[in-house]
Amino acid sequence: MTSHEIRKAFLDFFKSKEHLIVPSAPLVAKNDPTLMFNNSGMAQFKDFFLGNGTPPSKRIADTQKCLRVSGKHNDLEDVGFDTYHHTMFEMLGNWSFGDYFKKEALEWSWELLTEVYKLPKDRIYVSVFGGDEKDGVPFDQEAYDIWKTMVSEDRIILGNKKDNFWEMGDTGPCGPCSEIHIDLRDQAEVDILGGKELVNNDHPQVVEIWNNVFMQFERKADKSLVPLPAKHVDTGMGFERLCMAIQGKKSNYDTDVFQNTIQVIEQMSGKKYGENGTLSSNSYVDVAMRVIADHLRAVAFTIADGQLPSNAKAGYVIRRILRRAVRYGYSYLGFNEPFMSKLVPVLADQFADVFPELKAQQDFVTRVVEEEEKSFLRTLETGIRRFEALNPENGIISGDVVFELSDTFGFPVDLTALLAKEKGLKIDEEGFQKALLEQKTRSRQDSAKEATDWVELNEGSDFEFVGYDEVSAEAQIIKYRKVKTKAGEEYHIVLDRTPFYAEMGGQVGDTGHIMIGDHSISIKDTKKENDLFLHISTDKNLDEILQNAGTVVAHINEERRDKIRTNHTVTHLMLAAMRKVLGTHIVQKGSYQDDNVTRFDFSHFAKVTDEELSKIEDIVNEKIRENIPLETKVNMPIADAIALGATATFGEKYGDFVRVVIFDPNFSVELCGGTHASSTGKIGLFKFISEGSVAAGVRRVEAITGRKALSVIGEQLSISNQLKEILRNNDLIKAVENLLAEKTALQKKVEALENEKLQELKNELAKTAVNINGVNVITAKVSVPSADALKQLCFDLKNKVERFYGVIGAEFGGKPQIAVIIDEEVMKEKNLHAGNIVKELAKEMKGGGGGQPYFATAGGSDASGLERAIDKGKSFV
Repeated sequence: MTSHEIRKAFLDFFKSKEHLIVPSAPLVAKNDPTLMFNNSGMAQFKDFFLGNGTPPSKRIADTQKCLRVSGKHNDLEDVGFDTYHHTMFEMLGNWSFGDYFKKEALEWSWELLTEVYKLPKDRIYVSVFGGDEKDGVPFDQEAYDIWKTMVSEDRIILGNKKDNFWEMGDTGPCGPCSEIHIDLRDQAEVDILGGKELVNNDHPQVVEIWNNVFMQFERKADKSLVPLPAKHVDTGMGFERLCMAIQGKKSNYDTDVFQNTIQVIEQMSGKKYGENGTLSSNSYVDVAMRVIADHLRAVAFTIADGQLPSNAKAGYVIRRILRRAVRYGYSYLGFNEPFMSKLVPVLADQFADVFPELKAQQDFVTRVVEEEEKSFLRTLETGIRRFEALNPENGIISGDVVFELSDTFGFPVDLTALLAKEKGLKIDEEGFQKALLEQKTRSRQDSAKEATDWVELNEGSDFEFVGYDEVSAEAQIIKYRKVKTKAGEEYHIVLDRTPFYAEMGGQVGDTGHIMIGDHSISIKDTKKENDLFLHISTDKNLDEILQNAGTVVAHINEERRDKIRTNHTVTHLMLAAMRKVLGTHIVQKGSYQDDNVTRFDFSHFAKVTDEELSKIEDIVNEKIRENIPLETKVNMPIADAIALGATATFGEKYGDFVRVVIFDPNFSVELCGGTHASSTGKIGLFKFISEGSVAAGVRRVEAITGRKALSVIGEQLSISNQLKEILRNNDLIKAVENLLAEKTALQKKVEALENEKLQELKNELAKTAVNINGVNVITAKVSVPSADALKQLCFDLKNKVERFYGVIGAEFGGKPQIAVIIDEEVMKEKNLHAGNIVKELAKEMKGGGGGQPYFATAGGSDASGLERAIDKGKSFV
């Protein structure tokens, strides 16, 4: 069976068992602060297990894109070196929300694997939870009894808590699980040693392929377990491993899931995968090809789902994965030019009918990857130059230096180690790990939060958001909790109905207050966590007030909300206008709206010109003057919305029914859950304030509306009038052009005078040359206008004085700078290196520097040490 047939068979099988087949959620986790990426099949259903939402069906199945590269699920460094670890992988899964339980789940697993996929029964092992007395969880007798009706008891393994008890996190739903493993070794190996002993022992051909989790308990903050009111099933089967088993391969990378990409890499590199006779070899050529084939999927699909590479959080993870792949291609396959971007179309075609979002954005993703590759290849060149300039003591590169190369300059530590080995050096691995741990500890401390258990007040209450139409609402408190943060303590309050909009889709959360009798609780923000709206307060000592609350009144800050929703509304008009002016390729890549500004990121590969911005502004303001009324369609089938022409945002998870916001059906139709002005006229005025690049292929504009826009325009007019008075000219453009022309003419005169003085200084210094051991030495502190002038003086002296060695210093703005320059013949004859010399001299000035063997510079913070540094420079000859 091909991978496409294997995937289809799984979904068809569970469809026949009355499961609703749903699409994959985006790789980037939304509205869940505990996750950076969706790292399991159940991540998108977490709310249903927590009781915060109602599933569209009690039985669901899907294939989910997953990413595991951070936290406890960190497989990144294993990827490429073994046959079955991946960054991105597909998780096939089926779920029961309070419907069927262990019997059906396990029997269907066995039926699918052995009757549909025809996997050999004598190669399959299963495990059940053997119990944990300390935790008070008993042996899973029920699962054991079900399995022994299908599998001989010698193939049933009693697992420990680590392998056979699944927990969502430190708190939350959990329960025993039953894993299914398969032995893919050759028969000769099986005859020598049975597979039971190799289960969960990291054998590359005895692997877990399916896990059935039975959610029976909830873990409390005090570590106790309580039974859940309803029992659920959560299963996950690794698609890549399943394909390996069904296709009879020894490695996931030997299946058709990866071979398309690997074959193209072979053609591009001119190197052969598995040349030593096996397609699961560990030569670095093979490792590199596996790394690239795997990392390409993680990078391409994550970008398609809306996460761009960057230097922060999820964006940093994606950049790191991409750079790891480029590094392997650079080091072992000879790729000195972008190559990952050329593989994106191969991947897009392969998954076009499974995850169509990549094919839909193929050109955009390709461009982003290409620009990231170019940037990192430049980083590699810079890093290698910095590495070459190192002169470590005792042949060991310190951990701090290795960390700086990695953290500051993006130079991978494994590449530093490789280059060090080639030069007969070593790196201080322990020191590097210490520096890395210190950074991670600082990061954890900065973001650390400690939450107590929820205090349930009205358990099981439904939730209603009424903020589209109301600014205040009577409500009941469902539950609350206290959270300790670095900034202090805060309360998270959940209401059964609220007018407070929680931060979503770029629109910030509402502020306001909750009245409990005569007591007013200040709400500083509203956020969405899973499907809960958290009203966040930093007020103190609220427990007694909250516990005794009856009906409360929640009221938002109306003035702030008005400004936010006008800024949100104008984003819709702006996107529609952009598509008219710049083209229909414009797609939203991010947005932010608060009460001051609207910020909008979009796909576009060129700077938006002033003329184009003016046209967009004109269209938006025209639509504002038309005072188009807001039209909202609620619970519209998504297929009907798309047919209506609704614009969707890549990377957002939409349900079967959506909310459609319309400002003239022929102009702006979007899927959107935010709050909006009742008509475009409420916006008042629209004005761009900036435009620029934020990433490869992504531009950003910022704009203001209403009174703020009027205020800015008023300030600009005032400044313009003042300048006209100062310049005594109503034609400001002409007046500025004249000033610039005068400045250029004066600058040329200044440069000519400075050069004349520099030549005089050169001639004076040349006369001071002293012959030391056959070398003409000049050392001096000089007064020159700039660092460039100091450099020019050094090279002019070198051209004038034979067998020259110079140490020339100067001060710029109170900061000392020193230059060392050496004639090439002297440099070789005396075995001198300007870069090494200047580092020593810089110590006298409390500074540092470096450079080429024949010319180098250094700066410092202590100008009093400049004279000492210059004198010390003589000692080297």
